Amino acid sequence: MALGRRRGDAKVAEAAVVLMNQRQDGAMDDIACRPAQPHESAAVAELRWRWVQELYGTPDTTLDEFVPRFVTWARETESSHRCMVMVRGDVVIGMAWLAITQRVPHPRAFERMSGDVQCTYIVPDERARGLGGELIEAVLAWARDLGLERVTVHSSDRAVSAYSRHGFEVSPRLLQVEVGQGRAG
Repeated sequence: MALGRRRGDAKVAEAAVVLMNQRQDGAMDDIACRPAQPHESAAVAELRWRWVQELYGTPDTTLDEFVPRFVTWARETESSHRCMVMVRGDVVIGMAWLAITQRVPHPRAFERMSGDVQCTYIVPDERARGLGGELIEAVLAWARDLGLERVTVHSSDRAVSAYSRHGFEVSPRLLQVEVGQGRAG
């Protein structure tokens, strides 16, 4: 079975979770959490650039240089990297990525896949309202629908508690080693 053509793919692509959030002025906002559409790749790229700027200062690569490269990357990796967005109207206010990896076949389960949550981000003005948790839940539901065995995350210190609230636990068997000296930080 091809990566991305598992049982729940179409169901998730068709569904959008609409969240009713109370604004500070008491009014209600309609916010949708759904798989990103191709025309939103530039907005997602800008969120990624803003996130790096927020954490590490202005990147060496300008936003104008980064966006088209990111859009190309997103198009080329769409079978292995899926983006869930949170939108208000037509404005993308958050994102979370699910990186999907095929696993080595097992005699009892030939088709095996796992996932990794990456780049969960909500714009600063929208934080502290539970939207990050909604993105995490949406990505986990997507992973279940795709039949993934497990989902991991490499979290920032600030977000560990959010992931823990949504079922992530420390695993004594999941180990890692830094083998490169990438500039990502």
